[in-house]
Amino acid sequence: MEKDQLDKPVTRTNDTVINYTEVEKSGDSQDTGSVKISDEVVAIIAGLSATEVKGIAGMSGGIVGGITEFVGKKSPSKGVKVQVGEREAAVDLFVIVEYGVRIPEVAQEVQRSVKKAIESMTGLSVVEINVHIQGVAFPNEIKEDEPLRVK
Repeated sequence: MEKDQLDKPVTRTNDTVINYTEVEKSGDSQDTGSVKISDEVVAIIAGLSATEVKGIAGMSGGIVGGITEFVGKKSPSKGVKVQVGEREAAVDLFVIVEYGVRIPEVAQEVQRSVKKAIESMTGLSVVEINVHIQGVAFPNEIKEDEPLRVK
């Protein structure tokens, strides 16, 4: 398997590099192999967990021409940046909140939810979760589940 600059295993798929993190198993004295978790998997876990929090309208894919790109819940790793080490992970989330919510409370709940999800699902220790509020969605702007008008 190919290695990156930090000697972490990587896989190349159609010009996309997927970094993997080996998770150390405890309590098992037999060498039965290794568990590798890609950075993309950690990002998906973080994105899905964040969008489940009440008050989050969706994730922000970045700034496009001065306008925040609203991703919604269809692309779970968009609006998420992760750094994954051997035993720890740091997460940056770019979110859009619903109008009228108390932003500090929603952000703290996002941090709790994402930390719990990543730690329980991967065994990695989450050392930092930064929540970047990129915009506010008004009720008439949240149309992600609107049915298609034409077929």
